[in-house]
Order: sequence, then structure tokens, then C-alpha cells
Amino acid sequence: MLLLRNLKVYAEDQIFPNGYVLIDEEKIVETGESFDSARSDKVTEMVFDPSHQLIPGMIDLHIHGAGGADTMDATNEALETMAHLLPKEGTTSFLATTMTVGQRAIEAAIENIANFMKNSQGKGKAEILGIHLEGPFLSPERAGAQHPDHIIEPDVELFKKWQEAGNHTIRLVTLAPERNGGLGLASYLKETGVVASIGHSDATHAEVNEGVEAGITHATHLYNGMSPLHHREPGVVGSVLLEDRITSEMIVDGIHIAPAMVKLAYRNKGRERVVLVTDAMRAKCLNDGYYDLGGQEVEVKDGKATLQNGTLAGSILRMRDAVQNMISFTGCKMEDIIQMTSVNPAKEMNVFDRKGSIKSDKDADIVILDDQNEVILTICRGKIAFMKEGLQDEVN
Repeated sequence: MLLLRNLKVYAEDQIFPNGYVLIDEEKIVETGESFDSARSDKVTEMVFDPSHQLIPGMIDLHIHGAGGADTMDATNEALETMAHLLPKEGTTSFLATTMTVGQRAIEAAIENIANFMKNSQGKGKAEILGIHLEGPFLSPERAGAQHPDHIIEPDVELFKKWQEAGNHTIRLVTLAPERNGGLGLASYLKETGVVASIGHSDATHAEVNEGVEAGITHATHLYNGMSPLHHREPGVVGSVLLEDRITSEMIVDGIHIAPAMVKLAYRNKGRERVVLVTDAMRAKCLNDGYYDLGGQEVEVKDGKATLQNGTLAGSILRMRDAVQNMISFTGCKMEDIIQMTSVNPAKEMNVFDRKGSIKSDKDADIVILDDQNEVILTICRGKIAFMKEGLQDEVN
């Protein structure tokens, strides 16, 4: 067993200022305020600085790639790269996110992710919880960095085919409900337990309301790729801010959304209806340069990823930086961050019984932060996935 002690533990139901977490194999077996020293000979201990904080592993519901790898590469190696890199930023599980490309390429990526989930998931790396299908059921008017040549109208039968090909691992679908077939697909997704998300949509307020009644409960990267707020037509942005039944993703990198607008959304939605995501592409963790995203060339320069026409094309955001920015922009507390990075996504993916909080019998997905909220240790299902250089000497 592994004992992590002498640090601030954000457990599911309370905070332990000088707490501990005991791990056995893949699971958390115990949390508390002070560990009985008489039991110490039965465990491997890591003793931390009391200024360090222990939080649940973060869950990224929208990420395309990292470290030169992309979901659309449709290879085991690409997913391995992502799964090994993401714990460095505090992410312990994620949805592998697709792009709007040709139908055969989408199907190949879906099949590859499903095969990886079945045969290659392992301890000590971020776990793929399923697939976020971002497109092709979008609005051409709000394509953003999605390839316009491959956008099609929502199609329930095509979705059924892909869900079957992916062994029912598609967990979230971004769609434009105003498109022909959009309401039917949203309704089908709700019936089958898949999260329907409004995104890359030019819908009016009335059309958003119809989508919500049909089954939409999520919004893909709020503000980006959607009809804007106007005082005579709320658009998708205004509708999402008003609708309590929608949980909103936000890319809090200081580029996709101005800090003041992050604060506005946070005040309107509250911590219970916000999910922090990265929407990161393959250039994350790499240098500036030119990269591919869904068949289009992206230039990454000074922290910003754009198409040739200047359109934002995903991000190179790390979750740990999203956390830092969210705290800076809104003044929120660590308890609020945990809600937006762990609890909310776990509940949306229906895995809160095993992920999303620090509690006995849940997966030992754990992140430890220093007093500057930098990630110094990440554990994925009971096995260390990332450790800051030199930390081993500090904690023994």
C-alpha cells in the first residue's frame, strides 16, 4: 500500500488540513486527518510539505492531441503518447476527441480508440473514458477550424453505424441542432445515454430551446464556434448562459475567451455548470511551428494556434494552466476548481461512482500540487504516472 500524508487533502465530503490518503492497488482505501504511526511499517510512505495540496485527478472532455500525436492519426502509438503525457499537467482521464474529416477517417479513428480502450488501457497513464465526436454534424456558418468540406447534416443512422463500430464508446457528440436532423439526433443521443452538446452552431435562441427540449445538456467550448450574444437575439452564447440545464465547456487560456468573459460565464453558470477543457491539438508540449489539424495546416506561435486565415484552431493549453488562469480570472477557490475539472466531467460521463473525487473505493486518480498550484505528482489508478524531478528525495 502507498501512503500519501502531511498535506492538505480535498476529500469528497470534507477538507483535511493535515491529511492523508491510503492507496491499495488501483483504489483509494482510506482518507483522514492523521494516520496511526503504528501502522506505518505496513505501507510505503511519501511525506509531503504541509503547503502541498492533494486533489482528484482532472478529466479533460475535449482534447484532440499532444506531443505530436492526434486522435485522428488512428494509431495505438498516438493514443499512448497522449495517455503518457497528460498526467504531467494533472489530467488522469479524458475523452479522445475527433475532427470533421472524411467519414472513413472518422470511422477509423473511432475503431482505433475503441480497440485501445479494450486492449491497451493500463495503470500509470491517463485513462480514455470514451470518444468525443466533434462533428461532422455541424453548421457550415460556424465551422471554425473544422474542415467545411466534410460538414454534413446530422444523421442518426450514420451515428448508429459509428457507435457500433466503436463498441458503444462514443460518450459525447457536438452538433448543431438547427440543422436538418439535429433535433432527431439530440433526442436519440439522450435516449441512448450519450451527452448531446451544442457547438459549431448558428442557432437562434428559439432553436437552442428546441435543442434543449430534445436532449442537449452540454455546450462545446462556450463563446467559440457559436452565434454570439446580441441584445435583440441571444444566439447560442446568450442561450447557454441562461439555460441551467446546459453544462458549458470553457477553454481558459486567455486567448479563446477574454478574462472578463470567463468571469461573466462563471457568474452566470456557477461552478456546477462549468467544465474546464483544453481543446488541445498535437502541438501541445512542442515548439512553435506548423502542424496538421483535421487536414488543415495550423501555425503555432506565441501560445496561439491558428489556420492561415487567422481562425483559432484548438489550443496548446495544459490543464494546470487552465486552473491557474481560472483562479486568476475569477477569484475562485480550489474547491471550485475541483468541481469544474473533476466532479462535473465525472458526473457528465456517468463515472462519478469511481472517479472525480477523493473517496474510499474510488479509483486512485490523484494530483498533488505545490503552493504555486504546479503539478508535482500524478497518480493514475494507483500507479505514479508523473513525478517532478527531485521530488522523490524531498518526500522520503
